[in-house]
Formats: sequence, C-alpha cells, structure tokens
Amino acid sequence: MGHHQIDKLDEKILKLISNNARIPFLEVARECNVSGAAIHQRIQKLQNLEVIKGSEFILDPTKIGYNTCAYMGIFLKDANLFKEVADELHKIPEVVECHYTTGKYAMFIKIYAKNNMDFLRIIQEKLQPINGISSTETIISLCEGFKRQAPIMSDEFEEVIDDDYMEE
Repeated sequence: MGHHQIDKLDEKILKLISNNARIPFLEVARECNVSGAAIHQRIQKLQNLEVIKGSEFILDPTKIGYNTCAYMGIFLKDANLFKEVADELHKIPEVVECHYTTGKYAMFIKIYAKNNMDFLRIIQEKLQPINGISSTETIISLCEGFKRQAPIMSDEFEEVIDDDYMEE
C-alpha cells in the first residue's frame, strides 16, 4: 500500500483532462503555465500511480442499439462466492459494471440490452445459470439524468493506493 500527495498542479491537470480527455498536452501546459514536458511527466506519474486509469471514447448506448439499461441487485448464496460470480459476470459483454456492495445486495451490476426481450434472454441464458446467485432484483433505467467523473475538489488531499485489495 502506498500513499502520495496530489498537489495543486496535479489537481489542475486532472480537472482539465477529466473534462476533455483529448485536450492536447500543450494546451494543458499553457493553462497550467508550465512546459509540455512537465505536463507529460506529471501525467505519466499520475498514470503510474493509477490515479489516471486510462482514457476512453464514450459511446452512446442507444446510438449503437442498446435501448434498455438496467441495474440489478444480486443476492449470493454465500458472500465468499463474490470473486467466482464476478468472474462469470465479466464474461457477459452486456454487463458493463459490477460492484461488491454493502446493504441489501451482495453485488450490484449495470446491464445494457437491445430491448426488453433481449434483456429477458440475457437473464435466462446468461445470468440464471451462474452458480452462486441466489436471487436478483432489477431496476430498469428510463433515461440517464446525468453522468460525470468524481470531482477534483480540494487543494490538498491524500490518495491511498492498495493494489492488494480484493486480489486474494
């Protein structure tokens, strides 16, 4: 487990690139009043520390045919089956998020389907056969109000990195 401080320059860089992952490093450098090399080094450091975990193009699911978005709470037969169930869920391309949770459910997943009939097929053919799931509860999303990154808000905060968590 390692600790590191994110300073004001790192914070400004993170705000800029989280708003636009395609912003050129030279533009970030101009905004931060430092050299392009300094930005490159800082971003490399933040990637090595896994503060930045990558960049991506964000697809609109409805534009590529996924008209049903659902969230599913999963009850497990035994909490120790989380890793095995998560591994099986990872094999289902329509499952785009999986969380180990506190509260009512052991796990919570997000699923995209072409339509409600396709969603039913995914449940029957892909989810129900998974050993370890005792039952589920589903919430269908009617539309997404908004989605955003976690905020970069303070001048000084400490990030804790624990690479060994959940790898046992």
